[in-house]
Amino acid sequence: MPQLVIASIGPASSVQDGGRPGSQRYGLTPSGAMDRLALAAANTLVGNAPFAAAVEVGPFGAAFTARGGPVRVALAGAQRNADVVGRSVGFDRSTTIADGETLTLGFARTGSFSYLAIEGGFAGEPMFGSLSVSARAGLGSPYPRPLQAGDELQVVAASSSPERRIELPAVQEMPVRVIFGPQDDEFSDEAKALFIGSDWKISATSDRMGYRLEGPVITHLHGHNIVSDGTVNGSIQVPGNGQPIVLMPDRGTSGGYPKIATVISADFGRFAQIPAGRSFRFRAVDMAEAQAEARKFAGLIRTLPDRLRADGTEFNIEALTDANVAGHAVSAVDAGTWHPHAGTESEQAP
Repeated sequence: MPQLVIASIGPASSVQDGGRPGSQRYGLTPSGAMDRLALAAANTLVGNAPFAAAVEVGPFGAAFTARGGPVRVALAGAQRNADVVGRSVGFDRSTTIADGETLTLGFARTGSFSYLAIEGGFAGEPMFGSLSVSARAGLGSPYPRPLQAGDELQVVAASSSPERRIELPAVQEMPVRVIFGPQDDEFSDEAKALFIGSDWKISATSDRMGYRLEGPVITHLHGHNIVSDGTVNGSIQVPGNGQPIVLMPDRGTSGGYPKIATVISADFGRFAQIPAGRSFRFRAVDMAEAQAEARKFAGLIRTLPDRLRADGTEFNIEALTDANVAGHAVSAVDAGTWHPHAGTESEQAP
């Protein structure tokens, strides 16, 4: 059986899929991909189910070597330099790594997480219905920890089907949309206006459990402790120091800090991709807009196969014959087209 061997990899890289929904009642973190659209796009390119397990590559570089046969992969998410033995590899398209070749990924240039999907997936034992890794909980497969150099993913040989690309909508540069609550009554109108009207940055100390925000101090009306209640991806807690924390897929299933707002599900992946140190803002929306965007996002995931295209150059012969691709075209039977153009008297030969 072919293998994809990890030659090198940076921190914050692990196996992730759609997560383990339904397990929070047992106190299990859901985990799963930080950017579900990128995960689904990469998987769709290689014919997998949209939320099948893939390698979530963090901001740093990585290298993967095919052993025992060719391996088809696809990259989506945060853009970065990628090549196979000097041959550039594009994002949002599939490519085949021949036996013995190495796919090398550089540092993320845009965003934070890239997704490497493998045709046919890879072998692993689901834990509570998911291969997703949560290092703190010791969950995940084939390795219940971040990936390391020397790890081997058991895969299937690449099929003979043609390579494909996918056309995704452009990422919108806009504030991250939130719904106030569920404990926004623990904050004054002035504090909520400060939260919405301020520039924020993600701290370098952030991780898959929570993104710590750097910005103004958000004060509480009645202290920072509440009776612990459930959390979701995007819950924005405000602890005692007034610096909000956005809860991410490896979060605890409940928390005891007031939650001023929640990132809407349609924007969660875009938020998760914001690199540490980059400024951004929030914008408050109502429940109706959040639900409409959630339905639109679900529709996008469902129709990803319709966005697939053959990854090849298609020539338009008619356009090619009409184009002057040679620059100054000449005719062998018409000397007027290839004789030098007459210039001024001083430029003409005597």
